[in-house]
Amino acid sequence: MKKPKPVFDFAQYAIAEKISFFRHVNSQLYGNPLYPTPDIPEAEATAVVDALEAAMQAAKEGGPAAMSALHDAVERADTLYRNLAHYVERIAAGDETSILSSGFHVSKQPVIKPKAELVALDGEHSGDVKLVGKAKDRGAAYRWQMSKELDDGTEGVWVDAGTSTRATFEVSGLQIMKRYKFRYAVVTPAGTSDFCEPVSKIIT
Repeated sequence: MKKPKPVFDFAQYAIAEKISFFRHVNSQLYGNPLYPTPDIPEAEATAVVDALEAAMQAAKEGGPAAMSALHDAVERADTLYRNLAHYVERIAAGDETSILSSGFHVSKQPVIKPKAELVALDGEHSGDVKLVGKAKDRGAAYRWQMSKELDDGTEGVWVDAGTSTRATFEVSGLQIMKRYKFRYAVVTPAGTSDFCEPVSKIIT
């Protein structure tokens, strides 16, 4: 059985969620007697999160330069908290309670799950996504939708991406380094089903 360890799930968070999570880690880790000497000083960690929040606010009204600065701030913050997670892993030595006390989340033992109803994969080219759903009995067509996360981390509006006669679909021309959500509904002789649970993907 593998030892529990901190996970980097924050890398997939929306920016606003990252900021909240990083501040939570700061409040739990620094001053924690289990972690007396973090590899990164508290002042440095606080400054990185403050800079990320400022960059997010600036990007709401800024142009390409502000967005570029935001991406840089996200990368710096993610890197710093990965390093802190490595420190926690080293000190906790597999103790789940100790890891949780640091504010980070803990890896769980693998659980066998049924096949996902929808998965989003990288397409052949940058900005492309291949969607693979579950084929349905009597499915005559599949209706696909997507939404792009807004710069402040909130969910965007669902728009139609297209239809297909098979449970696969490709979307191209998406914005790099943006998070999108995807879902589909099945058209059968009895009518159109509800949309499936959406999946999200950061476009590369």
